[in-house]
Amino acid sequence: MPNGITFDMVDLWVQDEARFGQQGKTTRMWYKKGSRPRAIKQLQFTNAYLFGAVCPSKDLSAAIIVPYVGIVAMQEHLNEISKQVPPGRHAVIIVDRAAWHMGKNLDIPKNISLLPQPPYSPELNSCEQIWQYLREHYLSNVSFSGYEDILNRVSKAWNKFVNSPGRIKSLCSRSWMVC
Repeated sequence: MPNGITFDMVDLWVQDEARFGQQGKTTRMWYKKGSRPRAIKQLQFTNAYLFGAVCPSKDLSAAIIVPYVGIVAMQEHLNEISKQVPPGRHAVIIVDRAAWHMGKNLDIPKNISLLPQPPYSPELNSCEQIWQYLREHYLSNVSFSGYEDILNRVSKAWNKFVNSPGRIKSLCSRSWMVC
């Protein structure tokens, strides 16, 4: 913990990224019994990556959408998270051990600390539930016309998710995360 920061000034965040695009997910649909519903399955490969982070206790979020993953994208995401951390607070962000999350070239903002989760433990990162929720409620059984359409729909889905009162807390809180 940086000097001068006490535990009552710390907010716990979770961070992850997911790929969304034309090779999307096909999900269940409601149809008349006995009929065979048709679902869209695209064969193109255009996609984008949503870097998202949430603080369940404060109902805060930060996200960027980029065409790639890597140190540069992670740096941009950390900068965006840093802007969302309230003044006088410090964010401890749970990250998995992807190379771009732990890169030596990252310039971690002063109001952020990274906390890597144990290897091979995606169940500890509640961001995984966000990706599942976005796919099930907004981004399944759809056809994207191209990259701009992917950006627009993923952005709308994220905004609907974070602007739904209490959704972040209900989906991403864990009993061990209480700060």
